[in-house]
Amino acid sequence: MVETRTTTITAPHTIRMNALDNVAIVANDGGLAAGTVLASGLVLVDRVPQGHKVALADLPTGAPVLRYGIPIGHAVRAIPAGSWVHERLLAMPDARGLDDLPMATVAPAPQPPLEGYTFEGYRNADGSVGTRNILAITQTVQCVAGVTDFAVQRIKAELLPGFPNVDDVVALEHSYGCGVAIDAPGAEIPIRTLRNISLNPNFGGEVMVVSLGCEKLQPERLMPAGSIPLIDQRNTDSAANALDVVCLQDDAHVGFMSMVESIMRQATGHLTRLNTRQRVTVPASELVVGVQCGGSDAFSGATANPAVGFCTDLLVRAGASVMFSETTEVRDGIDQLTSRASTPEVARAMVREMAWYDAYLQLGKVDRSANTTPGNKQGGLSNIVEKAMGSIVKSGSAPITGVLAPGEKLTQKGLTYAATPASDFICGTLQLAAGMNLHVFTTGRGTPYGLAAVPVIKVATRTDLARRWHDLMDVNAGTIADGTATIEGVGWELFRLMLEVASGRRKTWAEHWKLHNALVLFNPAPVT
Repeated sequence: MVETRTTTITAPHTIRMNALDNVAIVANDGGLAAGTVLASGLVLVDRVPQGHKVALADLPTGAPVLRYGIPIGHAVRAIPAGSWVHERLLAMPDARGLDDLPMATVAPAPQPPLEGYTFEGYRNADGSVGTRNILAITQTVQCVAGVTDFAVQRIKAELLPGFPNVDDVVALEHSYGCGVAIDAPGAEIPIRTLRNISLNPNFGGEVMVVSLGCEKLQPERLMPAGSIPLIDQRNTDSAANALDVVCLQDDAHVGFMSMVESIMRQATGHLTRLNTRQRVTVPASELVVGVQCGGSDAFSGATANPAVGFCTDLLVRAGASVMFSETTEVRDGIDQLTSRASTPEVARAMVREMAWYDAYLQLGKVDRSANTTPGNKQGGLSNIVEKAMGSIVKSGSAPITGVLAPGEKLTQKGLTYAATPASDFICGTLQLAAGMNLHVFTTGRGTPYGLAAVPVIKVATRTDLARRWHDLMDVNAGTIADGTATIEGVGWELFRLMLEVASGRRKTWAEHWKLHNALVLFNPAPVT
């Protein structure tokens, strides 16, 4: 599925992101040796690994080191031109304050609507559209996970073949539900997250719950009356409208297999209804796309994320919904985001979420610098400031029209900032809760990340990664660095692939191999 053509770059090749930059990254596989002469005539003083920065000019002690046209750090000692500039040579700037920010000051030029693009999706009774037709079994507590998994395996083997229009059966396993301060401030986040995941468009409004019985998160608290729109539309009988719950502690269950067979019996009704669903042609505006990056490197902000940003603009022009997230990975560009807000109210909402997360980190006595991983640094990212500048470009250039707090459900079109931690698993879980029906994930270091509930399109930042992980990466944005493709070209490639994947005509590699990461609920409240 991935474009695997390669172009071996033999001449020294560096990438400079902005005319103001006094560093550039090395694009050559294997890096460049000391003594290499760049096209500008600059001679490398050190060996510089691929993706890492080379000083384009002499940088005195304290001088700002500029990438993306902004200071990503200050030199802790004099750095001669041609030197390798790495994290140990940089002092990270302080975080931008949240006061006196530009609020809705930038009005991007209106782009013409992108019309005529469609996909084949599953129209739900509440108006949402699924890209897959899946039975999801919600769990109120981790205690039931083993029983539910056993039942799901039997459902897949014994029942699912009789329902050919149903794509899969998944258990919404998580680690929440009991042993927690369920009424503490912050506890509403994991509860509403699990509730909204259960209502994801790919599940067709069929809600089935497995409960232990004694847990703190009781089914009625998880799914209160009126929270499942489809039930009221499907039935008029009040008994039929009751939440479908299998409680393992019920007296009726005698032995393990009684529990399993009860789950299978209840699942049959949901499978029967899901099996009647058919794909119909819907406009591209029904896509709800979450964009995310993980295992990032210095190419992320030069190839894959700019291509995703271009595609984000295409989606917005088509009337679709796009979410970008990862609070610590955009925090250092907060002024860029508030200035792009469509209204001052949207800008203030972004500030509110950033301030909340700043306070959350302070409780743990850490700051935003804790975000950057060893792999990020090996891939050339010196610190969170540099990482943030490359992360933000996934959001494209459209106005930011909405803000979601963690676990909330998306209710509007356009570009939305969905506040989430940067953790791949937690971010994906929260975007699922927001209602995404398609996921785009960029990576430079490589990750086999996937989700059971929605297709995940993986975009490689480097051709070497796309070549080595040819059966895990769906799009190779490394061709941009190779000079064989453009940001616009890869953006259009991704847009068209989205429509194919959303229609079920193409499977992503993660779907092909059934690579599924666990759901990880964000719980800032205490555990008892």
